[in-house]
Amino acid sequence: PFSVQVDPGQRHGRAGGVYTWEEVQSHCNRNDQWLVIDRKVYNITQWAKRHPGGIRVISHYAGEDATEAFTAFHPDLKFVRKFLKPLLIGELAATEPSQDRNKNVRSDFHTLRAKAEREGLFQARPLFFCLHLGHILLLEALAWLIIWIWGTSWTLTFLSAVMLATAQLQAGWLQHDFGHLSVFKKSSWNHVLHKFAIGHLKGASANWWNHRHYQHHAKPNIFSKDPDVNMLHVFVVGATQPVEYGIKKIKYMPYHYQHQYFFLVGPPLLIPVYFHIQIIRTMISRHDWVDLAWSLSYYLRYLSPCLVLPCIRFLESNWFVWVTQMNHLPMNIDHDKHQDWLSMQLHATCNIEQSPFNDWFSGHLNFQIEHHLFPTMPRHNYHVVAPQVRALCEKHGVPYQVKTMWRGLADVFMSLKNSGDLWLDAYLHK
Repeated sequence: PFSVQVDPGQRHGRAGGVYTWEEVQSHCNRNDQWLVIDRKVYNITQWAKRHPGGIRVISHYAGEDATEAFTAFHPDLKFVRKFLKPLLIGELAATEPSQDRNKNVRSDFHTLRAKAEREGLFQARPLFFCLHLGHILLLEALAWLIIWIWGTSWTLTFLSAVMLATAQLQAGWLQHDFGHLSVFKKSSWNHVLHKFAIGHLKGASANWWNHRHYQHHAKPNIFSKDPDVNMLHVFVVGATQPVEYGIKKIKYMPYHYQHQYFFLVGPPLLIPVYFHIQIIRTMISRHDWVDLAWSLSYYLRYLSPCLVLPCIRFLESNWFVWVTQMNHLPMNIDHDKHQDWLSMQLHATCNIEQSPFNDWFSGHLNFQIEHHLFPTMPRHNYHVVAPQVRALCEKHGVPYQVKTMWRGLADVFMSLKNSGDLWLDAYLHK
């Protein structure tokens, strides 16, 4: 289904040619895209439209060296390289450097990844994921049994809603594992289980998630490339955007009180409504009927007399938003600086201290740094590779931040407050 046909007349380059970075970087618009992988130059103009991960994630690397991203996202490199062959148009000239500015960082990171592969850290433990799925199904079953046997009093309804919200969040972490191809060796098995987990257990679309989430990993905290920092004029984030908005006199919804708005209103009000409307709209517009069928099965499961779904969504959305944002929102958010893979990921992510509770509560995304560096690594191995990543960062002077859970949550609040203050100052005085 992903065969590649490239018209030689549309290559805009000589087959087997030798190119400079200036030539490669000139092909970075929507209708003309080249990129570099292992110093080989590829014309992805036509392929980008058919890329299984979506057109945007691969287009974000047009005119750039995509070697690190290519390696990070594809667990079976031998298989995916077959699709690169028809796209090959040449290579970089011998006098051209690799685009990554810090060769030593890149070399040491390659060594670390190779060591992790030799140690089997990219091999999943089936029992871990079976037990995780089992506890999700158990929570759901117990919640419905409580209502079935003892009725729908306010206390029992709330208890059931808490249990179902917990199951929903844990299902979210599980679909995240399948979506990153970190459970099974065969990508096809991950894709099938991903559709089940995100569709039937979460009511969302696997394709929608893939196309958005891989952009976040490819260019984290980068405006116009990471959809997670596209706040649609509801919030301003980081230190650059609020100043730009303020100078241009662009207003956003809660003004400089956004930290209070986020804390009191944002997650419970915006996330559930926007989330489901956008997902269903996207699935229909793309004729994604398989994902739509899975999602409808989710909604039918929660059509009950007690109407616990709004309460579940209220609890889950708060849990999800605070956990996912504490690793990213307080970090550097800016325009693309074209950094090497390690530096780009470390400037956009931080870790939360390890403990059995933190691991479970966050789906092991308290190891956000390791997850971003090695997105296909099973999460139960993050704690093994973390000390090695930290040592590598210390060697090259790359900041490696680890916070307590409470510090991480407080930093979300403070970062929004600081961004709001920057906007107000720029709006009034610049």
